Amino acid sequence: MKTNLSLFTQPKFVWLCAAFCCLLWGSAYPAIKNGYDIFQIATDDLPGKIVFAGYRFVIAGALLLLFAILQGKPIGRLSRRQYSQLVVLGSTQTALQYVFFYIGLAYTTGVKGSIMNATGTFFSVLLAHFIYKNDRLSMNKIVGCVVGFAGVMVVNFNSQLMDFSFSWLGDGFVVIAAFILSAATLYGKRISQTVDPTIMTGWQLAIGGVMLTVGGYLAGGRLEFHGWASVAILSYLALLSSVAFALWSLLLKYNRVGMIAPFNFLIPVSGAVLSAIFLQESIMEWRYAVALVLVCFGIWRVNVVRKEAS
Repeated sequence: MKTNLSLFTQPKFVWLCAAFCCLLWGSAYPAIKNGYDIFQIATDDLPGKIVFAGYRFVIAGALLLLFAILQGKPIGRLSRRQYSQLVVLGSTQTALQYVFFYIGLAYTTGVKGSIMNATGTFFSVLLAHFIYKNDRLSMNKIVGCVVGFAGVMVVNFNSQLMDFSFSWLGDGFVVIAAFILSAATLYGKRISQTVDPTIMTGWQLAIGGVMLTVGGYLAGGRLEFHGWASVAILSYLALLSSVAFALWSLLLKYNRVGMIAPFNFLIPVSGAVLSAIFLQESIMEWRYAVALVLVCFGIWRVNVVRKEAS
């Protein structure tokens, strides 16, 4: 077991896992859009979308907890303090940030929403600078984040470029969601030092998912299954969440936040490319290549510092 876990401190393996997680999260964009069509959730049906998200995270959490049980891990052998910590983590990292994110997306465009959401990487790096003595800001880290963010902006440019007006209820809420997720992720890193990452992630996803489901139903939302396609798309979303969040928690447990966080810039890029493929949108555009180059360079710029410093 020690040998397996030691892989999570090997740079190449860590980068591969981080990129894989972001690829999974990027695939969620077209999957969620297809899910709305399959479940016949209207564009303005915010409660219905929250119920849909709630089901996804409840199932994802249950899958992780079941996996932990099959491994012989005691998922219920936690102290009262640890249970309280998991409730806080689930209510913030999953429930609260998802509510802010969806309300924000309802009042802004998808282009601006994806750009604003990428600010979470900056929040993670900045917060880590003040919380961890061994994860301070450096010029290379700042340059890497700026270049990576530029890549996110490039992939979202269209022929009319973008509207630079700022809506607090729209853009502001997306930024708040990004900040909540960043802060909660750092809190989760702290909890993972005393709670197994798989168990921690399973409980926080399940707790947050229950909160979203109940809140969505109370707000008038509902979810109706329409054949096996509904089961398939919901299962995929739940599976990608459980795998990605569990891997990400392990990566954060054994590595510095500043090394892992910049990989988040891959999410909107992979999301745009996968959406173009699976939603039959145009993919033969220069912006995808330029964005990918900028994002990869930004990630390398941040991590080359870690390699020199070690």
